[in-house]
Amino acid sequence: MLGRVLWMLITVTGLLLNPVGAQPHRILVDTDVNIDDVLALFYLLKQNNTQFDLKAITINANGWNDAGHAVNYLYDILFMMDRDDGASTAGGCRYRQEVPPGQDGRLDVNTNYGIRKALLPQGERKYVPLQQPTAQQVMKDAISAGPITVFLMGAHTNLAIFLMSNPHLKNNIKHIYAMGGAIRSTCSENATSSEAGLCGDIGNLYSQDSNPYAEYNIFVDPFAAYTVLHSGIPITVIPLDATRTIPVDEKFFSAFELKQETYEAHYSFQSLKMIRDTWPNKEFHKEFCMWDFFMVGVALSQMQSLERDEGENEFAKMEWRNISVITSNRPYGISDGSNPLIDGRSIPKFNVQKNGVHSGHVQLGMQDPFCLVKGRKGKCQDGYTKEVNGPEAVSVLVATEAKANRDVDSILAKEFYKSFLDVINRPKQIGQLNTRAGFPLYQSVLQKPDFGQELMGKPIVFDMDMSAGDFLALLYLLKLPVELINLKGILVSANGWATAATIEVVYDILHMMGRDDIPVGLGNVFAVGQSHSEFPSLGDCRYSSSIPQGSGGSLDSDTLYGFARDLPRSPRRYRPETTDYPGLGQPTALDVWKSIVKSLHPGSKITLLTNGPLTNLAQIILSENTDSVVQDVYIVGGHIPHDNEKGNLFTVPSNEYAEFNMFLDPLASKAVLDSKLNITLIPLRIQKQVSSFQNILVELQLTDKTPEAAFAQHLLSRLWELKQNHHRYLHMDTFLGEILGAVILAGGHPLLNQTFEFMPLKVVAEGDVSIIGQLLVDENQTKMVKILCSINPEAYYEQFANILGAKQLSAVIASFVEEKGTWATQPNKTCTINHLAN
Repeated sequence: MLGRVLWMLITVTGLLLNPVGAQPHRILVDTDVNIDDVLALFYLLKQNNTQFDLKAITINANGWNDAGHAVNYLYDILFMMDRDDGASTAGGCRYRQEVPPGQDGRLDVNTNYGIRKALLPQGERKYVPLQQPTAQQVMKDAISAGPITVFLMGAHTNLAIFLMSNPHLKNNIKHIYAMGGAIRSTCSENATSSEAGLCGDIGNLYSQDSNPYAEYNIFVDPFAAYTVLHSGIPITVIPLDATRTIPVDEKFFSAFELKQETYEAHYSFQSLKMIRDTWPNKEFHKEFCMWDFFMVGVALSQMQSLERDEGENEFAKMEWRNISVITSNRPYGISDGSNPLIDGRSIPKFNVQKNGVHSGHVQLGMQDPFCLVKGRKGKCQDGYTKEVNGPEAVSVLVATEAKANRDVDSILAKEFYKSFLDVINRPKQIGQLNTRAGFPLYQSVLQKPDFGQELMGKPIVFDMDMSAGDFLALLYLLKLPVELINLKGILVSANGWATAATIEVVYDILHMMGRDDIPVGLGNVFAVGQSHSEFPSLGDCRYSSSIPQGSGGSLDSDTLYGFARDLPRSPRRYRPETTDYPGLGQPTALDVWKSIVKSLHPGSKITLLTNGPLTNLAQIILSENTDSVVQDVYIVGGHIPHDNEKGNLFTVPSNEYAEFNMFLDPLASKAVLDSKLNITLIPLRIQKQVSSFQNILVELQLTDKTPEAAFAQHLLSRLWELKQNHHRYLHMDTFLGEILGAVILAGGHPLLNQTFEFMPLKVVAEGDVSIIGQLLVDENQTKMVKILCSINPEAYYEQFANILGAKQLSAVIASFVEEKGTWATQPNKTCTINHLAN
């Protein structure tokens, strides 16, 4: 009842603050930038801005998307919709590993299933480390400026932190609309597994063996959702109960296909079509619902209604329900190591009660033994928006069902189907341009070399995890004479410093250098021996969670520290496998490897350079006969302690002597070291000897300013600046050593003075995290590993700079700005670049 009273009071206040004809409703959107969120944003941006004013967007980065890709994605959407005035930012992981990282998870979402680069224009704004506003900063600016309504389209983390940090600004939030949660089901509490399959579980987690009650947005951060729900701010919840009644059904889909009269309508339909074509089963039209865009429709309609206190709106039936969010499982007051708010603390975090509702077992993963009940539904309820009574109950307006179309003769069954199509196709607030419209002379041209009868050098395959150093090493390899180095293909490790979607930056680098002929294969997102369906308590994050998020890791690597947007845009991009075009999806690392092997001349062998975790190479070893086709393997990674010298795994303090690449996939490292391959190791100790920003930047300053040399200089300058100015970037010099493998493999400088020794090595692949990934000398081993012992650092810096500054094999398109210039002036008539002319 208290919730209803507060709502009525604030609603009256809102009417006084926003009478008819007064200022528009100010709105803040917090989103995880899933596809349905994007359609929701389009629906919102198409509204009359005299009624609704989108003031800011904050990004929830612990859900379906990664912050770096999401920030730039939103900038492009706002640019297209002529709303570059809108603030956009990243924020935010407790349960993030439960989001599927593959075809129906972050990879496809980060690239918008491959169509984002093809259809969205690129504006001037971009993510830049330490310059991007934080979610908390943007929220504070927007909320402190006056009364505002908040739309939550993901986990509630950002808003919960804001409310705990700024309680004095709480009253400025008039209302919260949240898509998420699941409240009721027809299943009984004691239903067997077979019975549950018939009546349907409440939640939508995958898989539901351990927790059939929670919905993703709430499960990702239950305590945040609890904090928001119990804040005293009026809330309308649009749970799965309602969104399941408004799927993207076949009749709506067909009607949308026939009505795409604006750029934003076309983009939205193509997004839905790509999802349908990649859906893992044939139930897309039943399973993919209008989640967040339905929520926005209900919210906007309710905000305009004179009967807001009863939730009156055009699109959903509403009911008052008393609910709370379950954050831990009974019995309460236990200490089993699962609860970060209680365990190991003399004073519980956030002042929660030691024996209260937050003090029970916290679910540790989808296969948490605590949650599993043989022959029955799982018992864990973390993230369940449960109907309760007593002091924990909050009275909330809940959408229960989508309203039927008032036009009984329409083929569209729901009223919101009609509204969405009408709004997205409105000629007002229209998207100003897409790539093709903005540049009428735009052509999608592949830049491929013509080496004529040139005698090609030794075949090379580069395996990279897309860290900053890897991209510099790639530029170096692309600049080497083809009679010395023939780069046959690139394998991308998706479990290292960048997310898999960053493969598009690889394509852009190749496009810049005129090498669109080089195939790129995408590796697994899991380390060897791990999978999404079988991960233990720490899930697929056990090793990859060691990568720092933001300070050099996914956020910064995904955007190449803000410089990815400066690269020309390759026509090649990540493309999922679709039902319409089978076999034309993104090639896997194994696919590319097999095609390269098949293309070899008789007697030829491949030399591999690996700059990341050894996942791809291990899978090749385990599935292919490598003895006859691999000449040598150069591995940048591993640490052999000398005089108690520490490793570089700074995010795992208990592990003092491991190196990242070995740690990120220890079973893969073991498979490679145990193989018969000829291995040359470039260990961490030698990498550290060539990690001087000052020296390498001096050499780049002295060399000729080719586009690639200038790009490397700008990138390295930013890394050095970050290292000097923020403690989270102290490890930036790590990336300088990653170039070393490419330089050693190619040789060529008479003063490099590299020396080697041979040692029998093994890697610790199992056991406690404090020893995983460490290299040990094993005298019982008969196989010897060739190890780089020393090098002349000055010659190394000079060699790198001279190669990048050479006019030969230089970039054919210097930047995105230059590429836009060619689109604006004259069409590119040729698809072939003669590198020999350089």
